[in-house]
Amino acid sequence: MPENCGRTFDEALFSGYLDGALVQGDAQRVQVHLEDCASCRALVDELSSVREATISSTFTTPADHEWSEAPRSTASGMARGLGWPLLGAWAILVAGVGLWEAWQGADDLLDRLILVGGVGGVSLLFLSALLDRLRARKSDRYQEVHK
Repeated sequence: MPENCGRTFDEALFSGYLDGALVQGDAQRVQVHLEDCASCRALVDELSSVREATISSTFTTPADHEWSEAPRSTASGMARGLGWPLLGAWAILVAGVGLWEAWQGADDLLDRLILVGGVGGVSLLFLSALLDRLRARKSDRYQEVHK
């Protein structure tokens, strides 16, 4: 920004202005400033040309064998299908044994409350995120998009 430029807002508003994403007050403030400032008009013109070049760019879509992360063989698919549940069961078992040992080793009520509160809090946060993800999965617009 030149020293004589009287801009009182962040440069990021220029991008929002070009995208038409600003609220009316911000859009008017940017527009009024652009009427008076040649250097900012040049910057907006440059941003506009970059935006147009980006929008009009095309790219080749990778071939299916380069894109997919799905298992490539039946054996690989079965191993992945059995591996994740086995890993999850192991993690639950280790966490349960660890919690039991910590509970048995706790000497007073405060230690037990801290233990239960911490594990309970983390468990509830995980459950909350899992439930939200499962609920969003039903209406996920991009669920069928593979490329």
